[in-house]
Amino acid sequence: MPSHTDDATLARALAGEAGDLLLGLRAGPLSGAALRDAADAAAHRLLAGQLSEHRPGDVLLSEEAPDPAARLAASRVWIVDPLDGTREYGESGRSDWAVHVALWAAGELVAGAVAVPALGAVYATDAPPTRPARPDGPLRIVVSRTRPPAFATAMAIDLGAELVGMGSAGAKAAAVWRGEVDAYLNTGGLHEWDAAAPVVVAQSAGLQVTALDGGPLLFNRPVPTLPDLVLATPEAAGPILAWTARHASEVITR
Repeated sequence: MPSHTDDATLARALAGEAGDLLLGLRAGPLSGAALRDAADAAAHRLLAGQLSEHRPGDVLLSEEAPDPAARLAASRVWIVDPLDGTREYGESGRSDWAVHVALWAAGELVAGAVAVPALGAVYATDAPPTRPARPDGPLRIVVSRTRPPAFATAMAIDLGAELVGMGSAGAKAAAVWRGEVDAYLNTGGLHEWDAAAPVVVAQSAGLQVTALDGGPLLFNRPVPTLPDLVLATPEAAGPILAWTARHASEVITR
């Protein structure tokens, strides 16, 4: 069986290759829904084909394919989102879209990569990202630009924080480990492919990742969804989780 280090190297390579493919398609003649549909399908074909070649005994859970029943009995499952932030990908000039590749093995996430192709970046667990020193200023929390949590404004006021709207879970997570924001908050419900790669890369970078109630996030479940997520620096996680605990009846979505 391949080592987890080799798996992380593979995840990095595949995320980067899919990102290059997506950049090429974006520079071509397609636009709108035709571009988005072609990109989703092409990136999935690339990842599925490469994993079939390099990890033929593993199972694949992808946003762009039916959920395989075999994954619930498998010891190794790749969880991928070939294009996270499809809406943003289809909008000219936006960089907040990503490629997610993660591996779940025997109960936990063990390797993964997040590519943010428009920034020319691939972040992976084989060489965890290093957060820069935090600049002075208020807490900054990134949320969905189209579906921010209903309580986000009240929380930001209480914590003296600023809210930043952005697309793609991977791009939001990358903004945390790049030091651009302090935390990423999601209460809109996530599929496992939205979260798996950002979570495992964030954990490798020393970030704290939990559910809104402070509990663990579990993957490769029968219904592959997560109700909510907090991904933050250790310094930011404390006040955010303390606030959500005080306002549990307003914020817990499970």
